[in-house]
Amino acid sequence: MTFPRPEKYMGYQAGTKSAPSRHQVEILKYARDARPISDFMALTGQSDRSKFRNQVIKPLIEAGWIEMTIPNKPTSSSQKYQLTAQGRDLLSSLEEGKT
Repeated sequence: MTFPRPEKYMGYQAGTKSAPSRHQVEILKYARDARPISDFMALTGQSDRSKFRNQVIKPLIEAGWIEMTIPNKPTSSSQKYQLTAQGRDLLSSLEEGKT
């Protein structure tokens, strides 16, 4: 017998370049406006900034879906993250697929 794991224990999955995870899509939608990492952490209920940056934000940046507003100072207290053109295109295609 197999029991499904409660959602709060599912954690974040990296997704792929062609299919982001549900959590990544949630973050991408929230990144339509430039926001600090603390906003994304509050949205997802995460508390470890370094872990969140490395496991959630970094893969989204590497995929080209979000970008830093101050790329030459990645740990700046004024750093914010926003959607790229590629991220906007991805969200549009995902939203079109739901209708």
